[in-house]
Amino acid sequence: MDQSSVDVDASSQGEAGGVVVVPGRRRWRVSRTFAWVAVAPFALWAVTRVAGLERGSLPAQFMTGTPYVAAGSLVPLLIGVLARSRTATAVALVTAVALGSSVVPRAVGSPAEAGAGTPLRVLTANMLFGGADVTAVMDLVRRLRPDVLSTQELTPEMVQELDAAGIAELLPHRVLQADAGATGSGLYSRYPLTPRTGLFRVIGHNMPAAVVAPPGAGPVEIVAVHTYAPIGELVDGWEAGIEALPPPAPGTVRILAGDFNASLDHAVMRRLLERGYADAADRVGRGLVATWPSGRRIPPIITIDHVLVDRRVLVNEVGIHTLPGTDHRAVFADLRLPARLP
Repeated sequence: MDQSSVDVDASSQGEAGGVVVVPGRRRWRVSRTFAWVAVAPFALWAVTRVAGLERGSLPAQFMTGTPYVAAGSLVPLLIGVLARSRTATAVALVTAVALGSSVVPRAVGSPAEAGAGTPLRVLTANMLFGGADVTAVMDLVRRLRPDVLSTQELTPEMVQELDAAGIAELLPHRVLQADAGATGSGLYSRYPLTPRTGLFRVIGHNMPAAVVAPPGAGPVEIVAVHTYAPIGELVDGWEAGIEALPPPAPGTVRILAGDFNASLDHAVMRRLLERGYADAADRVGRGLVATWPSGRRIPPIITIDHVLVDRRVLVNEVGIHTLPGTDHRAVFADLRLPARLP
């Protein structure tokens, strides 16, 4: 048998497999079947993400992994090229572009974002059933000097611990709905707070709202957000809770700060943003910094804690900070409020 017949036999027998080694010529070849097997899952993910087709608990949880899938979408593109399949390569390229365009802007931000205006510094932190290290919380408040602190999973016991640690000296005004477990939430402020009731239908944990009036700016409505997690039967309440959050109003600046249990890859979050909000971290290129789970052997992998601002608000700076004793990282946003509202 001559060498050419060996080449033909080896090639034809391996076509249905993945990578084929052709004896004699010592070259690698990838089958088109294997290329499509690699491309299809990423293409399906891209269609689901772009069209907002995720439904149910598991798809909602998986969707938070879109940034990692976007990075991995370059692999099937390479496989399509190696397989010399124009169609598979084209589909892989469109997939990579679609996923990349959904994710990359969060790491870039807006170069024209920072600007003048009345400052309002907002800090949000999930306290994990009141187990966050109170000393660390107070150190963060002293260092960042927030004007408003939004807390989730705030228990009555933690309220007492924060009072004993001197939070009233730094943030003397409060609107609290503390409770046991994950239900409690609260707002602390440097400036006077007026409770805002009836602003929206609360679906989820306690979500107190209040009006704060920083000197030099008009009143600002702020909500301490804590939705259900999209786990099991709670997924419908999670989506409904986000849908129920109030949109910006023509004459009022609104800020939503807290644990949304959702990333910017969820369709329900994108619909909320389309109503007139912007994610503060996304605005300054920090939108891919993960916030959960913190304090474990593995680093945080998904971004579910947010400060959403009225689009008329400028974002000067965003910081993500680890707090001992809680599985969420705190999000700090240095904002600039408009002097006048259109």
